[in-house]
Parts: sequence; structure tokens; C-alpha cells
Amino acid sequence: MTAHPCVRGDVAVLVPAAGMGVRLGPGAPKALRLLRGEPLLVHAVRRVAAAPSVGCIVVAAPSDAVDDVTALLSPLVARTVTSAPIVASETCGAAEHTLEASSESPLLLVVPGGATRQASVAAALAAVPAEFGIVLVHDAARALTPPELVETVADAVRGGHGAVIPVLPVVDTIKEVDNSGIVVGTVDRSVLRAVQTPQGFRRDVLTSAHAAAVDEHTDDAGMAEKIGVPVHTVPGSEAAMKITRPFDLAIAELLF
Repeated sequence: MTAHPCVRGDVAVLVPAAGMGVRLGPGAPKALRLLRGEPLLVHAVRRVAAAPSVGCIVVAAPSDAVDDVTALLSPLVARTVTSAPIVASETCGAAEHTLEASSESPLLLVVPGGATRQASVAAALAAVPAEFGIVLVHDAARALTPPELVETVADAVRGGHGAVIPVLPVVDTIKEVDNSGIVVGTVDRSVLRAVQTPQGFRRDVLTSAHAAAVDEHTDDAGMAEKIGVPVHTVPGSEAAMKITRPFDLAIAELLF
């Protein structure tokens, strides 16, 4: 695998962005829905790229939109674009296009995503150059996540934690109900946390978690839990809200 000596940081960020996001209604894939005139993916990548620790961003795009996504993101993070796809030996056969990093911007790779989020994360992980030992997984739908949260998660992994997630306290009362809708108990919310992204991992932990997975997961930290890795928490950010419904998009418009 080719080294990239001009890469500025020690962190790679994977952005699975191939899902349709049906809760946002019919239309383009969720990551390509517009917020203030730009796709959610553009907002997300711009903020991730602003984190100084990030040296590589791998986006798993819809398989029929790799060229379009590459063109969309190239002004954000890179100075030059290769004129041909990368050869398989450089990217484990996954990447279609690369944008070369400079000392001021991270390397960007765009790969075809899979049929599920888990498959897209696996495809993006396979494309990460060998020099990156810290890998974060970030939802494009959390388009307003501040760069400071990216740094907080990366710092926690760098400090020795194998898996790290940003969390917020749960503020609503949570009820457990049965199949008929009858309340069977009230959950102690003091021990509950709402989980955000980016989720951070040592590369070997994330690789092992994906290799061991026997069913589908929508949360990479849950996969790490399954193989016995303790998951450390750090304070999240209200700005890192997930935009999955039209109502969320309306709130994001107000926060922007």
C-alpha cells in the first residue's frame, strides 16, 4: 500500500453515505439532501476536514454516484485529483478515486458503498491507507458536528481507549411498553445516554469487530461490544444532531 508522506494527521474518518434515508421522504440519497443549498455530505465532510488530527477521509458513496460525489467533495479538501482510478493494490480493491492530500488538507478517498451501512463502513475501512491507526466512523446525517468533537473522540482513542463514543444525557422520561402498548416500567434515565458520531476506534479493534460480525449492526460501537472491547464515552454535542426526518432538517436550517 502506498504511503502518503504529506498527510497531516493520524486519524482516518469513514463516512458511510450510500443509504437512501427513507425517513427524509422520497428523492436523493439522504447524504445528498440539501441543507442551505448544499448536500448534508458536504457540510459533514467540511467540518471533519477542519479537525487538525484528520489525515484521511473515506466516503462510501452510492455505487452509481462515485464520480459525482468525488467532484462534489474535491473543492473541500484537496488540491489535485488523479486522472485515473487507483489500482487495487493501493486500496484493497475498494476505492475508485482519490484526491491527494496536502499539508493543509486530508487525503480523500471515495469508494462504492454497500447495500447496508455495515457493508459501506467495511468498504471504506478496506480503503484506509496503512499508516492510519485511529479510525473514526461518522454519519453524514450529523452534518453540523463541530470539528472539536472529532478531536475529542480522536484524543480519547489516542489516549489508550480501543473504542470511544460521544454521548448526551437522556432528558425525556423513558417508558418500557409491551406489545399491546401497555406500560410495564419506567427506565432509570440517569444510566442512559444518547449516542452520537463520530465513533472512534483503534484500527485493529474496528477491523476485528467487522470480521466477527454475524448479523447486521447500525452502530459500530455495538460491534466492538460484541467482541468484548470496553467502550469509553466522552461528552457529545447538541450540534451533532442526526438529520433523519423533515423536522430535523427544519431544525438544522435554524441552527446553521
